[in-house]
Amino acid sequence: MPLEQIIINLPNLKIVDMVNGVKILIYAVSTLEISCFYCKSLNLRIKDSFIRKLRHICFGDRVSELHIKSHKYCCLDCGKYFNQRFQGILPRKRATEDFRKQVALKHHDGISQKSLSTRLKLSCSTVEKWYQDFVYLENQKFSGANCPKVLGIDEHFFTKKKGYATTFCDLARNKVFDVTLGRSERALEPFLKRLKGRKNVRVVLMDLSETYRSIVKKYFERALIVADRFHVIRLINHHFLNTWKQLDPNGKYNRGLLSLIRRHHWNLKPEQLVSLQKYLDSVPGLRPVYEFKQQLNQLMVFKTLPKHLCKKYIPIFLQMIADLKCSGFTHLNKLGNTLENWQEEIVRMWRFTKTNSITEGLHNKMEMISRRAFGFRNFENYRLRVRVHCGYAW
Repeated sequence: MPLEQIIINLPNLKIVDMVNGVKILIYAVSTLEISCFYCKSLNLRIKDSFIRKLRHICFGDRVSELHIKSHKYCCLDCGKYFNQRFQGILPRKRATEDFRKQVALKHHDGISQKSLSTRLKLSCSTVEKWYQDFVYLENQKFSGANCPKVLGIDEHFFTKKKGYATTFCDLARNKVFDVTLGRSERALEPFLKRLKGRKNVRVVLMDLSETYRSIVKKYFERALIVADRFHVIRLINHHFLNTWKQLDPNGKYNRGLLSLIRRHHWNLKPEQLVSLQKYLDSVPGLRPVYEFKQQLNQLMVFKTLPKHLCKKYIPIFLQMIADLKCSGFTHLNKLGNTLENWQEEIVRMWRFTKTNSITEGLHNKMEMISRRAFGFRNFENYRLRVRVHCGYAW
């Protein structure tokens, strides 16, 4: 590989000299034949010569400065003046694109603006501006991407003033596809109409949100809606705990007992099972409710079941819904009505392993992005940061 490509990595430049001091000074000249910037004519006259000084990439901990001999030309055909231009260097910039990208990547990896400003002798506003340019360019690479086949939809809080935002995740690649402001059908309608490849979506995972279900049925006509396993089990546990409070109002104040009640029985140690059995015998009517909850959760954790096993468990699931609706407990009746309303989506989740836990994990990462920036007031800036940090670019 030529020395020029190793050191400066800019095309059509030849190194004339190098000075090794506090800064690495690189002197270079262009080897490219110059034509008029406006009419492409080769009939040119040199009007002036000057040295263009540019900040260049760091070699280890040492900064470098690139000195390029440049000319101002006059085109004898069209009569216009122009300065010589170089690939990888934008007009009127004092740094090469490689150096700007290097600084932006360091800030992207977590180095603060203050640290970069001190080490590289730049202002914090310059680092911020270069990073915004980097984010914008990276986002442009995926601006026209089609919808993924497996889509996860969930909401998260943005700001008090602007409310909630909706996240669309590519669950096949564990990446954020896009994020938009709002969570109602009216707020999401302009965004959904602009989406490309909506017909490509085959599966949509979501929590038990009636709003999102109606949106998916309207805008993703070919997609199957699958309930999120985590939210279904959480809903079951929520209603069971409320029923437990009715049977034993003082039990909720015992944190150790609360931990035993909430967990699946197959995750308990033998000594914990003994303690739990004693407690269940001490509260009248609690044991059958607890055992029913465990059997229902056992159904909910099934994954990748073949069709014949799904057909076997569907009647059991429907019978359990009927038992909940006629149980006599208010919270269990509500649970039965909800499960009946979402029975098709819940049964479909037995065939899949994917859950919206991927989306929830990305929400944690998005929250860290917002904290590191001390909050966002402009949603578009937040969206660009999220797509670069959590999207296909990374």
